[in-house]
Amino acid sequence: MPHSTDEPRERETARADTGTAAAVPTAAVAVVGAGPAGLAAAVTAADHGLDVILLDAADAPGGQYYRSPPAGLGATRPGRLHHHWHTFTELSARLAAHRDSGAIRHLAGHQVWTVERTGDADWILHAVTGGDRESRTAVRARRMVLATGAHERQLPFPGWTLPGVVSAAGAQAMLKSGLVLPGRRIVVAGSGPLLQAVAVSLTRAGARVPALVEAGGYGAYARAPRVLAGNPGKAAEAARFGVSLARARVRVLPHRAVTEVHGDERVEAVTVSRVDQRWRPVAGTGRRIDCDALAVGHGLVPQLELALAAGCGTRLSPDGTHAVVLDARLGTTVPGVWAAGESGGVGGVELALCEGELAALSVVREVRGGVRREVARRAVALGRARHRLRAFATLMGTVHRPGAGWSEWLTGDTEVCRCEEVTAGRIRAACEELGAGDTRTVKLLTRAGMGWCQGRTCGFAVRELAVHGPGQEPGGPDRRPLACPVKLSTLAALDGNGQTSAQTPGQTSEPTPGPNPGPTPGQAPEPTLGQAPGPNPESTPGQAPGQTHESTPEQAPGQNPGTALS
Repeated sequence: MPHSTDEPRERETARADTGTAAAVPTAAVAVVGAGPAGLAAAVTAADHGLDVILLDAADAPGGQYYRSPPAGLGATRPGRLHHHWHTFTELSARLAAHRDSGAIRHLAGHQVWTVERTGDADWILHAVTGGDRESRTAVRARRMVLATGAHERQLPFPGWTLPGVVSAAGAQAMLKSGLVLPGRRIVVAGSGPLLQAVAVSLTRAGARVPALVEAGGYGAYARAPRVLAGNPGKAAEAARFGVSLARARVRVLPHRAVTEVHGDERVEAVTVSRVDQRWRPVAGTGRRIDCDALAVGHGLVPQLELALAAGCGTRLSPDGTHAVVLDARLGTTVPGVWAAGESGGVGGVELALCEGELAALSVVREVRGGVRREVARRAVALGRARHRLRAFATLMGTVHRPGAGWSEWLTGDTEVCRCEEVTAGRIRAACEELGAGDTRTVKLLTRAGMGWCQGRTCGFAVRELAVHGPGQEPGGPDRRPLACPVKLSTLAALDGNGQTSAQTPGQTSEPTPGPNPGPTPGQAPEPTLGQAPGPNPESTPGQAPGQTHESTPEQAPGQNPGTALS
């Protein structure tokens, strides 16, 4: 039972770094990610007297879900583009108050690229910052909460690299952060509840959505009445979406998929085909729908690079992705590491907020050796809510998991890895003729997944194509030593203790007395680890590297400049 106490406590801070390397900022807990889960974790920990460092790659809090336009665009009601906006404004106000008091040090624009444990059980979090990621820094904490979110899962099909094809979440991000549309007549396709939210947002912004194409179906939800009864808000939300789609005259086409995109220089139309339960296209059912943009996505994939670097165990989720193994208090298999939100399995913003707060209370319990009665009761309530919401997330993942037959959409010349221009035919040849049976071997033989995105866009598709035999099961998650590309000079600056020189957050790693003159004529830029060692000799000039919606959603998976809202 938790220790109950009502006596006031001083703010808990990490002990000072007394090592021989340059001192690094220290805190009782470091939170990675300032989306819904990370924000909830950071402010809750600070509310209970812990010293917190909050690191996030973005320049403003909110993550992918709470994207908002910059002040220069003059948006007067950004909340109209979001659900639970009042929750975000309340969290933002608490963050600002704690930031002003010094309880939270918010390091915006800091991309954590790896974590490592010191000999005395602290964690060192290494980050790069700056527009070109030239600066480096590190922070130290005894405990760490990972709220690293997810990126969108893409399944390739003929024509998906045409300009005008964007990810579903990318289309929504364009609207939220830039107030632009990817087109005026937009087909929304893929699988998962996100499609409904995207379609509604686009129609409210003035776009015409002729069809919402869902490869799965919605009838399977009815086969889990107890889960639905435990989450009445989800059913009510689905009903509201249905009404909004009907008013906007959006045709919902279940058990269908976009199997081809048509156009010369950009999207002009798509072919929509009926698919069976295994997502195999049914011959003779293709129907052409005219459009100037396609927003497509097949769910989300948790970002696990930092959790894997810390040694956390993972599990295979019902939606076919891997997630961090968590206990009832959000602890991972590694002592001193908690995870919240999509890291533990995709489940939506309500679950992320719940888990963020619960993870912080678990950290407080461990630091203090117990919590007050009202805090203990709050933790119990959050645990019950999490159980209920996780049950719905499991149902959602099962309903919308891609069927094994989706690969029958592909032709031999369909690009699967956009960064390295690797086609389905080359991947199949590597498996059938050269004996590749896993993602790593396919990568070595074809370079699939070795480009700038490091497999974030194509990784799921490559894995599914590689593991194609009867009875074969997918292996563990892709393991990358770095969460993002970093320069060799960043690695060279690490000392024997895993610390870096010039570690003050925001300080440039290699300051120069004047403007950067750039490389001398004929001099190659510094190599970047985590990126292919050189340009692909077959790449097309001006082609963007494959990008996920986490980095530049406006251009994934197909490039498109967007249409400004009038």
